[in-house]
Order: sequence, then structure tokens, then C-alpha cells
Amino acid sequence: MKLNIRKLEKKDLEVINTWWDAWPKWERPPENFLPDSGLVVESKKQMITAAFIYLTNSKVALLEWFISDPDYREEDRQLAIELLITGAEEMLKTMDYKYLFSITSHEKLIKTQQALGWSKDPDPSYELVKIIN
Repeated sequence: MKLNIRKLEKKDLEVINTWWDAWPKWERPPENFLPDSGLVVESKKQMITAAFIYLTNSKVALLEWFISDPDYREEDRQLAIELLITGAEEMLKTMDYKYLFSITSHEKLIKTQQALGWSKDPDPSYELVKIIN
């Protein structure tokens, strides 16, 4: 099957929100928590996975909030996730970023990222969030 990667558009949030609602383990983040930048992978014009990219004013970017269509079970699902990760890497290279990091506890995603050359912090860590306003 042919996979296509493209920039995330604001209208994609309608579909992405239904995915978050369908995954019982994941809570949907508030829209104002998400950056405007991200990528979507499609198969036959059907969105199947997406991730958001936080850009900084340094050489660091954060690839976060991976989400996928819970009903999409085609054999290219894993390839789509790999394309999403490598597509983000390539996009950020063209923007002259040097470092890309991600925070996750999802074991399969960790293994995928490691297979693509990512290194995992050996110490367990936790993400901390505080609403300040």
C-alpha cells in the first residue's frame, strides 16, 4: 500500500480527537496545549497516524502526542509509524534542527524509535505538567 506523509492541518484535529476518545487509556490533551506543527500519515487519503512537533528557539524539537486510528489494522500500520518518525526527522533537518526528543511510556513506540537509531535514557523519568494561567 502507498503511504503519504504531510503536514498536519488544523482541520485534522476533528479526526484526531475522535481517535483520542476511542483509545480508553489515553486522555485527549486540550487543543491549546498542542502546537500548530505536526505530521500526518495517510493511506489512500485516509489519515492513519499523526504526531505533533514542538519547535523551540534552540536546535531542539520535541516529537510528541503520537496518536493513531484505533480501527486501522492494515499490515502497513507499523510502516506508517516509522514514516511519521523519520518524516519528522527529515523535516527538522531541513529546518536546521540538531536534536529531536520524545517522551513516552508506550513500549512498542520506544522499540520502534530505538530501531530507528534513537537512544533511550537509562533512568526512568516522569513528565511533569503544571497549569500556570
